[in-house]
Amino acid sequence: MKIYIYKGGLSLVAKSGVGSAIRHQEKMLRAAKVTVTDVWKEADIVQINTVLPDSPLVARRARQQGKKVVYYGHSTMEDFKNSFIGSNLAAPLFKKWIRHCYRQGDVVITPTEYSRELLMKYDLHREIYALTNGVDTEFFHKTEQAGGRFRIFFHLPVDKKVVISAGHLIHRKGIEDFLEMAKRMPDIIFLWFGGGNNALIPAEIKKAVAEKPENVIFAGFQPSGILRDAYCGADAFAFFSYEETEGIVVLEALSCEIPVIVRDIPVYEGWLTDGEQVRKASNLDSYEQAVRDILYEEPLEKVRRRIRAGRALAEEHSMRATGEKLYQIEQKLL
Repeated sequence: MKIYIYKGGLSLVAKSGVGSAIRHQEKMLRAAKVTVTDVWKEADIVQINTVLPDSPLVARRARQQGKKVVYYGHSTMEDFKNSFIGSNLAAPLFKKWIRHCYRQGDVVITPTEYSRELLMKYDLHREIYALTNGVDTEFFHKTEQAGGRFRIFFHLPVDKKVVISAGHLIHRKGIEDFLEMAKRMPDIIFLWFGGGNNALIPAEIKKAVAEKPENVIFAGFQPSGILRDAYCGADAFAFFSYEETEGIVVLEALSCEIPVIVRDIPVYEGWLTDGEQVRKASNLDSYEQAVRDILYEEPLEKVRRRIRAGRALAEEHSMRATGEKLYQIEQKLL
């Protein structure tokens, strides 16, 4: 069995979760001893991750040539909303388009049971599997040296508490809540990784970012090594997103053994438990309380117990473990 991972348009999604997923798929298949080929003619199965105009055409071509197509359902109408200018108006059309795309696959793989349940309502008439995007636990692991590099790179005092977050500068990712948290907690440095296409960012988001509190740093998009060092050197990772199909950065943070706070939303049900691997919050007050608990009030052993459980969960989502599950799905197609 030889797998071809279609990478058309990769440059357009390289800085997104879809870009990370494409890179992960090659790693996980190789970790599971599955042959990945760059030669189209050799492929038995083609994997497609994007919903760009060429993507369904490539899927159709592959099927016409007798190849099987695995279409990854990274996007839903629900996580398209509240993103860029005009996204809510365009969301119904986007749903029709991704439904057309996903129907070109022989099977559809989506990261979580939550996103699978959403896609089950899209009338795709395809088998839909829930399979994590995985996390590279060998790369994302905690070291004291990495944490030290983070503090030096961003010129952060060793004794200063730092909370980090990541994502595009869009409402869905909770950027306004992040900024409000920083205002509430001026003694803590809040650092945000990620950016976005300036032409597509809503005016209210631009205004909020321009008027950021002094204790906020916008790091922009950074190489994965810088982000890994931040997970290792910061005191907490707070993810404010309102809607996800999984959230690769959450897995990365857990893998690097940093205390994690996520919003209490359906995507995390069944695999992230409040108080076990993460803290969950439903509003700004509970986010603030979770940060204060982690940094100042909770017994250290309680925090460390969650960190250990988080790392164990990340191991369950490792490249090898996920690659073996992907192999089993694809083997059924041949």
